[in-house]
Amino acid sequence: MSAPRTSLATLLASSSLVLGACGVLSLGGQDPAPVASRGRVGADDTARAVPAPAAVSQLARHNPKANDVVLFALGLIETGYRFGGKNPEAGLDCSGMVSYVYEKSVDMQLKGSAADLARKGKVVPAEKLQPGDLVFFNTRNKPRSHVGIYIGDDRFVHAPNSRGKVRTESLKKGWFAARFEEGRSYFD
Repeated sequence: MSAPRTSLATLLASSSLVLGACGVLSLGGQDPAPVASRGRVGADDTARAVPAPAAVSQLARHNPKANDVVLFALGLIETGYRFGGKNPEAGLDCSGMVSYVYEKSVDMQLKGSAADLARKGKVVPAEKLQPGDLVFFNTRNKPRSHVGIYIGDDRFVHAPNSRGKVRTESLKKGWFAARFEEGRSYFD
């Protein structure tokens, strides 16, 4: 019997709370919580964020909508693959995953194949990719035949193929590194 699957809403809420509590994500512009010290709380007694790993630190500096895209995409890890799939219940293909994530997380309509999506947005060089940007690959001797969502630290989330589930991969090593074509941003 398989383990029960945590709902996407629960995963996103807990991820946001943890990252917010660590000072990585802004929770509505709130100031840090006071920290109790021996006896009294003074002006200098506020929580201090601990330096975060590169990917999370990069995420925190980026557009809040892009943060939502990344957290939502990470919540889909282990979702099954289905060619032409447009929702997690039925399974997702690469462009279906991107469309679903952008629509549900930031109410942005990105429809079509990977090649269709690559005709939109603005080109971003690999060294300037930001979390939430889309990354495109030539996987079938066809330009822009695969797409994923960049999450920072040279990694991306994607729905690979019928032999896999939604997962993260490296842009710098492995099979996808040699097939990377471009990145594109859909945020201002």
